[in-house]
Amino acid sequence: MEERCKFWLPKKSRFCANAPLKNSSFCGNHTTRSDGQWIPCPIDSSHSVLEENLEGHLKRCPLLKQAQSLSNQPFYQKGINAGKELEEEALNPSGFQDNVTSEMKRNAVHGLSVPEFFELIRKIESVHVLICKDIRDSFKVPEACSRWINREVDRKLPFQEKHVKQQASILGNLEDFKVLKSCDDGEQCQCVEPEDDSNDNSNSVSAVVEFGAGRGYLTQMLADCYGIRRVFLVERKSYKLKADRSLRQKESLILERLRIDIEDLNLKAVESLHHLPYLAIGKHLCGPATDLSLRCCLATSNNAEQYSSNLCLRGLAIATCCHHLCQWKHYINKIYFTSLGISREEFHAITWFTSWAVDANHSSDLSDVTDDRLHLEPVEKEESSANADASGVEGTVRNMKAIERARLGFMCKEIIDMGRLMWVKEHGLETKLVKYVPSSISPENHLLIGRHNSHNHF
Repeated sequence: MEERCKFWLPKKSRFCANAPLKNSSFCGNHTTRSDGQWIPCPIDSSHSVLEENLEGHLKRCPLLKQAQSLSNQPFYQKGINAGKELEEEALNPSGFQDNVTSEMKRNAVHGLSVPEFFELIRKIESVHVLICKDIRDSFKVPEACSRWINREVDRKLPFQEKHVKQQASILGNLEDFKVLKSCDDGEQCQCVEPEDDSNDNSNSVSAVVEFGAGRGYLTQMLADCYGIRRVFLVERKSYKLKADRSLRQKESLILERLRIDIEDLNLKAVESLHHLPYLAIGKHLCGPATDLSLRCCLATSNNAEQYSSNLCLRGLAIATCCHHLCQWKHYINKIYFTSLGISREEFHAITWFTSWAVDANHSSDLSDVTDDRLHLEPVEKEESSANADASGVEGTVRNMKAIERARLGFMCKEIIDMGRLMWVKEHGLETKLVKYVPSSISPENHLLIGRHNSHNHF
């Protein structure tokens, strides 16, 4: 019988099927190794290397050529969109950690006393009542997207109804917000070229930049249904089954795929985008990717020249996602949060609570999940007893009803997104935050849309 790795896999109730290394009972994946000998690869931290082999590895790392090619691109600027700490934090950088893991967030919450935990919840409730107003349901399926809804598209493109509904509603909300224009004659919409000064429709867009584009199917629908002629897909990973093949078949469309992390993208250095009125979009931009994208599109300086360059951005639509991954360093509106009395530590607790929103059962639309108030008084009284104090916050959380946990999670998601909305508004855009699909389609259903209010409506 062929010898196998001796590592036991409890979920599969069997040993690992891989062959063991020479002079070892385990395969390469399960061989015990000292943490002190292995360090993350400086080129790509997703894999590690023996410290003694680092010098040789750096010369032959598979991602070396890709990293060198990227650094030579004119639009590559390391960390340009990463965000800066507040002045008082910058004065004491050793006291703050850049990346706070979910485990660290959970441990910090569980380390609170029960009264501190309920005080934090009361603060979240009061902030939510103060700033999270007029977040309305806005599920839109525009007539322009009927080709996709009726599956009258390239049959080689994967079709998943829930994703098509989300994509259609994102575009429908842009149309409803007067950023996109549909055609009345049933023909494919055509947007005005920016050089065409004879047409006074200054809201027209001829280009789209999709952040976190993945396979690019949101842009595919936009190009099919609204006639966008210039496409920029920003994505750091490589994907199969991309929409690129279908997009490149359009004779009137020019496609550029920018394989780069949003954190390092200087959009103003993309020469082919210069002076083009463009639309910025993103579907399910996980955690800090939303903040990186907003910072990438909008100059953070009050400099008049930089502000005027933002006018090429005619509108944006960002579907936020995975708020539990958000980091204080990257968050776009730290100043506003501190003005509300929310500290860095409380922000990370709020991000951890957001995971509870997607833990709920969303087989049906939970319309009562987003009530403005939690109903924890009986739990709070119970926890005030000496016996309950022994279990601490961890026991309190365990005793909370699932619906209350979900409600708190949604509150926290909306607080984070409203801070982003206010930042975008401060940078010259008219903005709106909506729930663009029912939670039964996706609990990640917040859409931040904006347009330059200096332009006339259609």
